[in-house]
Amino acid sequence: MENQTQIFGIRAIIEAINANETIDKVFLQKGEKGELFSELETLIRKKSINSAYVPIEKLKRLTRGNHQGAVAQISPIEFQDMETLVNSILDSDKKPLFLLLDQLSDVRNFGAIIRTAECTGVNGIIIQKNGSAPVNGDTIKTSAGAVFKVPICKVDHIKDAVFFMQGSGIKVIAATEKTENTLYDISFVEPCAIIMGSEGRGINPSTLKVVDAKAKLPLHGTIESLNVSVACGAFLYEAVRQRL
Repeated sequence: MENQTQIFGIRAIIEAINANETIDKVFLQKGEKGELFSELETLIRKKSINSAYVPIEKLKRLTRGNHQGAVAQISPIEFQDMETLVNSILDSDKKPLFLLLDQLSDVRNFGAIIRTAECTGVNGIIIQKNGSAPVNGDTIKTSAGAVFKVPICKVDHIKDAVFFMQGSGIKVIAATEKTENTLYDISFVEPCAIIMGSEGRGINPSTLKVVDAKAKLPLHGTIESLNVSVACGAFLYEAVRQRL
């Protein structure tokens, strides 16, 4: 948890939420009860804040002290509004390239992807509020500081981002093995957004049904898949190659 800003204590977290602090995730003790704890739970649901119920041992590892049943992680960045970002990029006459991450959960993969995104000129990264890796010290370190240079947006569901992109004239391409097309069969020249799935499940099946195109990487070995950050790099650099 190096370089990660934290708030612990139920009342302190409630005050931070009400003060509009950029809270990335709240860890709540399993089995905890009480009026103040219930107030925090209600506030978390109302504000759609990412949260998880964890054993007390997890909270002790996070705080090394008196956590009072709740620990909040404060994001070191300000998340941007997706609609505002997309519209501003379109208004600038740029040919946008966006990256959608469907509940990617590993912070090191997240950091590596952000670093590659910055190097390939990605205009913004969109993640889901719940189930996504936090922006913490490990993310910053793995991204080599790129997390401060690439706009990152949060949405309630990745499908919200898909529909908004499509409505804005941006082609949505899913990186998935569930297709016969390779990434070399797909055009990335027009304005587009690439979706990468989570490490274990991949892209949500309901999201796959609404994308504009699907593409996979050709694999010639016996292992069936690449690490998601490596696969993402291949997709982004194919987009760069086509746009040169």
